[in-house]
Amino acid sequence: MPGPTFLSGESVSLCTVEEGDISFVHETVNSPDIRKTMQPSRPYSLNEIRSLFTADPESSSAVRFVVAVDTEAVGLVGYSIEDTSAGIAEPSCWIHPSNWGEGYGSEAIELLVEYGFKQRRLHKFVAEVVEFNDASKRLVEKVGFVEEGRLREQDFVDGQYHDCVLYGLLATEWQSCRE
Repeated sequence: MPGPTFLSGESVSLCTVEEGDISFVHETVNSPDIRKTMQPSRPYSLNEIRSLFTADPESSSAVRFVVAVDTEAVGLVGYSIEDTSAGIAEPSCWIHPSNWGEGYGSEAIELLVEYGFKQRRLHKFVAEVVEFNDASKRLVEKVGFVEEGRLREQDFVDGQYHDCVLYGLLATEWQSCRE
């Protein structure tokens, strides 16, 4: 069961990650539908997942939340700081396959981006999406990210090299589309 609600939207809440969420995260990141879009695409042990959430918060630039609907965990969303001095972060989001198509990912990313820009004074979010991941490309575009480029044969998934599409969203763009 997710921890306390940190941010609330219409359908989802972003909650703190608690010990009871670790098995949900472990199961989901190892599911074939999720892992093939994660980089690196590899198995994660329960101890590896646990260590992601038990690291000293002062030594990590990552912010992570459980995406919850009512009191049920449906996914994970967060960001990692890519460049502290420039205020650039990279978001990540996955929703359990049983909850795909409900709009939970879009709402979670919107809440995360709003938090990053307004509360953490970030300047830009950047996203790198494997070319075959149409759902993630639609999600970031829906939120307002703009395609900025392509990295050729950047990721190796299921025995093949794939391009990655680069996206960016500036705080000024986010603000202007909210006015």
